[in-house]
Amino acid sequence: MNKPESLVSRGRPREFCVDAALAKALRVFWSKGYEGASLTDLTDAMGITRPSLYAAFGNKEELFRKALDLYEQEKLTYVGASLSKPTAREVAESFLRGSVDNATSCNEPHGCMGVIASMQCGAEAQGIRSEVLKRGKVVRQAIVDRFQLALDQGDLPAGTDVEGLTSLLFALIQGISMQAGNGATKEELDRLVDTGLAMWPSK
Repeated sequence: MNKPESLVSRGRPREFCVDAALAKALRVFWSKGYEGASLTDLTDAMGITRPSLYAAFGNKEELFRKALDLYEQEKLTYVGASLSKPTAREVAESFLRGSVDNATSCNEPHGCMGVIASMQCGAEAQGIRSEVLKRGKVVRQAIVDRFQLALDQGDLPAGTDVEGLTSLLFALIQGISMQAGNGATKEELDRLVDTGLAMWPSK
């Protein structure tokens, strides 16, 4: 998208902090989903005009992608740390505890932004839903690969269905997000994690 001449080609500096504005947009998308967040919601929260939004971020879809990048950088740091845990069970527990902490953090919207966005996208926003699901598939494959390594090393019982085990982990993570969005407390979600881990396959 061509940027407005008044903001770019004439060399006028932007009158707002792009990083701060993006952080505010992230929290609007996180709490309302992609379609639920109107341009007015976004510009009001960011403290900028629509022309400034378009000049700095492109359209709403591009703004969401940048916000999703920021979300992953800020809130999903536990993903990499989880994959490096020494056992498959510890990998799963780290993912689940990280999901609970992320979904119930103070002064933040509750629930997982990716889950919220993918669940709330209608037909006109399938591009956004596809983007969210594509990113989720990357993480899923990384978990499948990690569990396969655990199986090969004898950390998981012989014959364990690593795809099914990964699906179970994702179902628990999605459940955590949805229940947090419905007001579940950290203590309640911790009990969900405890119950889920009690079903973990043992040798």
